[in-house]
Amino acid sequence: MRMTRRALLGGTAALLAAPVGGEARPSGKVARVALLATTMAAPVIAGLTDGLRQRGWTQGDNLVLEQRFSEGRAERFPALVAELLKLNVDVIVTSGSPAATAAKSATRTVPIVMAAIIDPVSTGLVASLVHPGGNVTGISWLGVDLSAKRLTLLKETAPAIARVAVLFNPANPGNTLALKALHAIAPRLGITLQGQEIRTPDDFDRAFTALSGMRPDALFTVADPLMFRNRKQILDFAAQRRLPAIYEWKEFVDMGGLMAYGVNLTELFKRAATFVDKILRGAKPADLPVEQVTQFELALNLKTARALGLTIPKTMLLRADQVIE
Repeated sequence: MRMTRRALLGGTAALLAAPVGGEARPSGKVARVALLATTMAAPVIAGLTDGLRQRGWTQGDNLVLEQRFSEGRAERFPALVAELLKLNVDVIVTSGSPAATAAKSATRTVPIVMAAIIDPVSTGLVASLVHPGGNVTGISWLGVDLSAKRLTLLKETAPAIARVAVLFNPANPGNTLALKALHAIAPRLGITLQGQEIRTPDDFDRAFTALSGMRPDALFTVADPLMFRNRKQILDFAAQRRLPAIYEWKEFVDMGGLMAYGVNLTELFKRAATFVDKILRGAKPADLPVEQVTQFELALNLKTARALGLTIPKTMLLRADQVIE
């Protein structure tokens, strides 16, 4: 049984609020919008298309949505961006830092709306949050601080853990920043981190073989589209090894993961649609401040907790936004 207490995507939503149902459509305009991502994620596509529809843009009517996916291989992004630019798209929506970086490297004129980005200033995607400059804007979250918070939540849920395996993608600049935050807080929690690099889908088997010999007490995944794409493989490993684990997205918990703390992908891309709408109506990315998500959702799977012999603290149950029993 699933209980959802409240939706928690937040941030400076008022800055970009638009009426549900959309504004008057531009006369005769058919928008060509591109989605560039690692994988075809249902929450991402649903959020983007629903958000655009609420603002008057409907596929088959006045919207063409071009979709390109790297399938976990970041080296494919430049070629995929080139394909999209040949189609003369009006806006490129990107999911994750590698996709956004590839798009920015390929064009300085086509507007880019980034989503699912950790610290776009430090990674060089925008000049600042308030004045992004150039052709890139969108949505960011405090992913570095969020990673430290997630490790703290994992320790609170499973106090006995001492060795935590960390899956991260070094090709994602946001992952590098998050890993630094984890190393800073781990000693205070009495935790030793056991990092495993994941650059492509082929790396998971190697990483899991290595971790089997390292005998970690728990598992932590740093947020990356590659992790979302391979979530079943990750969840299977955690279940087989009976490892308490925390993830970024509630979709992991829906599939049997112990817990997740992070952004709601569907709501995130609905917000991204607001940027797309404003750009299609004439706004320039340089004039649209980057929106930061500052509220997150906590999801727990009590069935998985029981299988691991864990008792979720009552304080955490009270804070949870979704509990699967």
